[in-house]
Amino acid sequence: MRFDYCVIGAGIVGLASANKILEANPGASLLLLDKEERVAVHQTGHNSGVIHAGIYYEPGSLKAKLCRAGAEMTRAFCTEHQIPFEQCGKLIVATNAKEVARIDALYARAAANGLAITRLERAELREREPQITGIAALLSPETGIVDYTRVCEKLAETARSAGAEIRFGVAVEHIKEGPDSVEIGAAGNLWTASRLVVCAGLQSDRLARLAGLDIDFRIVPFRGEYFRLRPEKSEIIRHLIYPAPDPELPFLGIHLTRMIDGSVTVGPNAVLGLAREGYAKFSIDASDAWNIASFPGFWKLIFANRKHALHELKGSLSKRAYLEECRKYCPSLELEDLLPYQAGIRAQIVTSDGKAFHDFLIKETDRMLHVCNAPSPAATSALPIGQMIAEKVTAQVA
Repeated sequence: MRFDYCVIGAGIVGLASANKILEANPGASLLLLDKEERVAVHQTGHNSGVIHAGIYYEPGSLKAKLCRAGAEMTRAFCTEHQIPFEQCGKLIVATNAKEVARIDALYARAAANGLAITRLERAELREREPQITGIAALLSPETGIVDYTRVCEKLAETARSAGAEIRFGVAVEHIKEGPDSVEIGAAGNLWTASRLVVCAGLQSDRLARLAGLDIDFRIVPFRGEYFRLRPEKSEIIRHLIYPAPDPELPFLGIHLTRMIDGSVTVGPNAVLGLAREGYAKFSIDASDAWNIASFPGFWKLIFANRKHALHELKGSLSKRAYLEECRKYCPSLELEDLLPYQAGIRAQIVTSDGKAFHDFLIKETDRMLHVCNAPSPAATSALPIGQMIAEKVTAQVA
């Protein structure tokens, strides 16, 4: 069967892309495929649920522009479809002089991005958050929280209403680009589409190679391990609480996050995963583990970041060490406050020279567009990313 468009991946980027393609091309036929049985099974359904404001990104960069536009579009989408969200604000807390210098640099960056942001001194921080200890902080009132799985469920509904055919439980095994169409095969089924969009997240490198793209990177999975606070501690914070980030590291550090259901999570850390989709601790997938171990770029990355990797591993193996990271800014927390919570897995692109790639990466051919990397704030930015993808594939070929 032939379609005008095929989208692979029912995470938030794939669903947003399907919606924006159909908005731009009313009446077009579109097939959306996913190997799971429902939307948002992997990265989208395992994140912190934060609507980011765009504090951390280089002024004028694509990340900064997409994040700011995405926050506004996400709030508007949730309002239109009656999806609960809250603009609770975020505090980035400095606990020593080095961290004060970091948040001062962030303050200048946020101001250059046109964000409403306030610098707080110790007393002002304590007034807003009595349980949080710090010598200074930044307040981002535009940061919010939402359940992105609910957003995805509504995006699937709106895509179907616009004419999309969505098929779950379909693991793509064959992609072949021809002069006027792309063949997509799975489990004995064969479809053709004038244009193909691949938003495969943790499997993006594999589907890129399946489609014949020449790539020099691999996805290395990093587990983000979380706890949740016991219910009696759910009122411990009013805002999201983040540590001052180390600019030399790709992750933001362990933070306290209010969730839209009223609970509070603690995390994530960032430790190597040996299974791209293994969420239980110590999960191993032989194929995924070999894919990592046989890639020289991985060993270069680990050697260059060995000190940080060992620090993160210590926190993963020791709940007490994990707690100490939180107690730097929330000293009232105790071991019994940390209850089990689901882990997330981040699809980290690592290049053959051992570099971790942190920006959006899209590969295009005449009739295909592959979203190879969509790091945070991809969930926040999904709707404008989808709009950008829709413009690209509409312009590819007639």
